[in-house]
This record gives sequence, C-alpha cells and structure tokens, in this order.
Amino acid sequence: MSGLPQAPAPGRRIAVIGGGWAGLSAALQASDLGAHVTLLEMAPRLGGRARSLGDGPDALDNGQHILIGAYTQSLALMRRVGVDPDRALLRTRLRLRYPDHDTLTLPGGPPWLAFTRGVLACRAWSWRERLGFLMHSSRWMASGFRCAPSLSVAALTAALPPRVRQDLIDPLCVAALNTPASQASAQVFLRVLKDALFSGPGSADLLLPSQGLSALLPEPARAHLLAAGADLRTARVQALSREGTAWQVHTAQETVSVDAVVLATSSVEAARLTQTLAPDWSARTAAFEFQPIITVYLESPGSSLPAPMVALHESANEPAQFAFDLGQLAQRPGLFSFVISGAAPWVARGLEATADATLAQARRALSWHTPPRLHRVLSEKRATFACTPGLQRPPAALLPGLVAAGDYLEGPYPATLEGAVMSGLAAARSVMR
Repeated sequence: MSGLPQAPAPGRRIAVIGGGWAGLSAALQASDLGAHVTLLEMAPRLGGRARSLGDGPDALDNGQHILIGAYTQSLALMRRVGVDPDRALLRTRLRLRYPDHDTLTLPGGPPWLAFTRGVLACRAWSWRERLGFLMHSSRWMASGFRCAPSLSVAALTAALPPRVRQDLIDPLCVAALNTPASQASAQVFLRVLKDALFSGPGSADLLLPSQGLSALLPEPARAHLLAAGADLRTARVQALSREGTAWQVHTAQETVSVDAVVLATSSVEAARLTQTLAPDWSARTAAFEFQPIITVYLESPGSSLPAPMVALHESANEPAQFAFDLGQLAQRPGLFSFVISGAAPWVARGLEATADATLAQARRALSWHTPPRLHRVLSEKRATFACTPGLQRPPAALLPGLVAAGDYLEGPYPATLEGAVMSGLAAARSVMR
C-alpha cells in the first residue's frame, strides 16, 4: 500500500565504501538487517579519523577523542559489538578544570536545575558573572536554542562576561566544533549545548576512552562483521557505475556488483567518486574548508595531572586547549596528550615549532615530577570541516541505490563520532528499503 514504509529487504547485496565510524555503522546495520555486505577500505586499518596507530602497548591514537553521555547511538553500537562502555570509557561529570582553578562543574539531577546549581557554585566567577551567564542561557532556552544562521559563536556570546567566554565558551566551542569562536556557527553550537547540557540526566557527562580508539569500535566491529559473513577488503575504489538496477564498484583489481552502495568515505573521496554521477552534489561536497587538529604527546615518568582532562588557556604562543593524562585513563602512565583544535595557524608554523611551543606551555602551566619531553606529534590536516555560519552541507541521498554517510552531511551537529554513527545507521536503513 502506498504511503507505508517498506520492510527491509534481506539478501540485498550492499557495498559500503569506507571503514571509518560511519562506514562501520552502516555495515553493521545492513548486516543486521540481512544484507550481504562488502566493506571496502583503502587504509590497512579500520576506524578512519578515530583509530589507533600500531599495536601493543606502544600504540597511540591518531588523536584524542571525547564522547559525552548524549552519544546514545555510539554507545548502543559499542554494546552491539560486545564492548562495555562502562569498562571502555571513564565516565565523569562535566568538569572544566584548569591547572590552578575549577570553572563549571555540573552536579547530578534534572538538567536545568543541575546547570543552574553548577553555575552558581562556580567560585572562579564573580556573582555578577554567574548571574550574567544564567541570564543569557535562559534567553537561549527561551528561543529554543535557535538563532540567526549568520551568527558566529563570538557574536552570539559577545555580551557575556569576558571570563565566562574565556573559561567556558571558547574552549567548549573549539572542542565541539573544531572551529574558533570567531569563525564557528552559533546555531550549531547552540544545538550542541542543548543536547549536551539539557537533553537529560547524564547527557553532559564526559566519557574519556580508557582503551585505544580501535578497541572502542573498529576492531570489535571488524570481528562482528566477519562472524556475520561480511566481506572486508583493503582496496581504494576507483569509480562507480550503474548497469540497469545494479551498481558496479570498480577497484584496481576487480569490479564488485551490488544492489546498493553506501558511500562512507571522506568528503574529498566522495566528491571524486560522484563527479560524473551527481555533479552538483559533488561540487557542493568538494567545496568544504577544513580545520586540522594536532596532538602533541609528551612523556614524564612519575608525573600526573590534577585531573584526567585539564583545560588550558591558549594564546598566540600557547597552542593547546586541553591536556589528557593517559595514566589516569588506564592507558600509559607518564604519557600525556596535548590537543590543539582549530589548529590551522599552527599547521602553518610547522609541527616542530608547534611541538616546541606546546612543550614550553606544558612546563609553564603544569607541575611535573620529571621534566617533560616530546614523545610524538600527530597531525590530522582534514580532521573536520570548518563549521562556519550558514554552511550548506550536502544531503545523504544521491541517486537510487546510492546514499552517502558521514559527519559532513547536512544535519544539526558538527563533525563528531555520534554524527558519523547516526549517519551510517540512517544510510544503511535507507538502502535496505
């Protein structure tokens, strides 16, 4: 009967191109719905931009990722492949702690009450600053956490007390959107605040990985897919074509014929593969600007930070916004990761200069049992799209039997693991109908 949703079609042949978190989510969902899944990933290791580099005790993640309690789809997917989030993630209340003082710490309870109590209890701010922040937050809530699409976060929060902007808004913005407040979309930032702070008890909790990123999803998902009979191949897709109702996936070695394709690559690869199939979509996808993230790993045997995650004040000569104590995260005692989000100015200066500046910042801002020294510097030059005001992102649907998945597609969220997972699940459900 027309107008009713179609039931999933078991036995369909589905190709998922890309083995990041969006592609893995799509492959798992399609497999669970009865599809014969072929997953093609050009890198030797699954996980995309959230994976571990190497194996064994010396493995490092390619960047420091944070989850929050509101990431319900990501947490559910972990459980589906046998990962217990309570063991794999250190869960703490949202607490933005600097080396010398605390700022906002959220207690338990109903979201708005917890937020109000947390702000009023913040002794780092004067009463005038606390009440000013609550007043502006109330206005955001009254507006449904909506604003003009053209507004930047800096413009939205210009009337806030400077210390609130410096201690809270700026670091939260660059952490969530990987875009500095002066350039970041206020509308997307408000949506993040709404879902993180006010969507339910525990939604703002910080979930810090106490295992390598590959152990959170990529490797368990790989084992789950293989056990379900999926075909996992290491190959770069050269082209896509359509013959009748079937799709042809061409690699340098072979052509795979399937009923539908989930295109879960980076936006750059997706634009390349769709240039002739969907030129308008391809052009829109190719137009993204990107923001890099640099992670500087320092080692200092016997040292520890005041908390597993510590916020830092960045400046023209101090690049890092957050530092993580991997010993307190049950990974590697004496190893620390310093994260530089929205790192384009530092990429321009060069990784050596960035590492030197981060090391100097760490020595000034924190206390050490032994002098910290550089361990490794990792850079993701296209870590996320630049989440700017009014950005028009492409839709997921391309052509019959061809659907895209990825955190860059149109939607209310910035580039996050949760956005990637939600997109992959939706793409799989779409091609299975």
